[in-house]
Amino acid sequence: MRRVAILVALATAVVAATTLTTAATALTSAARAPGRHAGLRTSYYLSLGDSLSQGVQPDPAGASLTTQQGYPDQLYAALHLGHPGLRLVKLGCSGETTHTMIDGGICSYPAGSQLAEAARFLRAHRGQVSLITIDIGANDPDSCIDRPSIGAVASCVTKSFPETLANLTKIMSAIRGAAGWQVRIIGMNYYVPALAEWRNGFAGQELARLSERLVVVYNGLLASVYQKFGARVANVFGAFHSGDFTDQVRVPGIGTLPRNVAAVCLWTWECAPAPRGPNEHARAIGYGVIALAFLLADVG
Repeated sequence: MRRVAILVALATAVVAATTLTTAATALTSAARAPGRHAGLRTSYYLSLGDSLSQGVQPDPAGASLTTQQGYPDQLYAALHLGHPGLRLVKLGCSGETTHTMIDGGICSYPAGSQLAEAARFLRAHRGQVSLITIDIGANDPDSCIDRPSIGAVASCVTKSFPETLANLTKIMSAIRGAAGWQVRIIGMNYYVPALAEWRNGFAGQELARLSERLVVVYNGLLASVYQKFGARVANVFGAFHSGDFTDQVRVPGIGTLPRNVAAVCLWTWECAPAPRGPNEHARAIGYGVIALAFLLADVG
């Protein structure tokens, strides 16, 4: 049985990697169409956001550290196949919220904040930026986590939505204004780390279901802002099977879980034993799944 479980896990990894390679090959073919890209003209892929945009993962001691395995790194590797002149610029900041992205306060930037630095870069390279990706908003409801009950957490999170959307609107307005309307922008929706609570009995399963419903609403609101500014949305929620409580998957060392819970356990550090877990950040394969979602949004 353990051999079967390992094979299932390996198959999951192979499918994700193979799909990314296949999509990258298709993108390369399209990119080489006559007249679309001339020679090795330098262009830029600008990555913005929070810890996911920096590929953060826990080290063996449990410290969350920036890596070169984030979705921008993996997406860039795929895009670079068809765009040899493409350069990756990463401005993301671990722990960033929509508020701090606008006003600063976590990471240091010459322009004062991530948004100001992004606008400065875009104005300085007007006409040279071919792609912008952004993930922001996951950290905004964090102050609600310590509320005394599930209902209180849900109420707090819901009340935080309007401020987040107002901030995201300001962010997207500034980015679009500095970049122009010809630049491709792709935002992302989110997977649901709290699905890992499913393993903790009835109360954990109720929290997992509630979290999934809240993220569906939140993702819809984020998408409405991105689309208002002509941005596409990478469906990371779907890529992580986040709504699938029905199909069952056996996860080595844990047991049989709903597919969405299994994805979180296999593709993030949320189900890992201490000191490395629980940690909501993606593993390298999880970042590959996110990169694939962005790639599919780009070519879709």
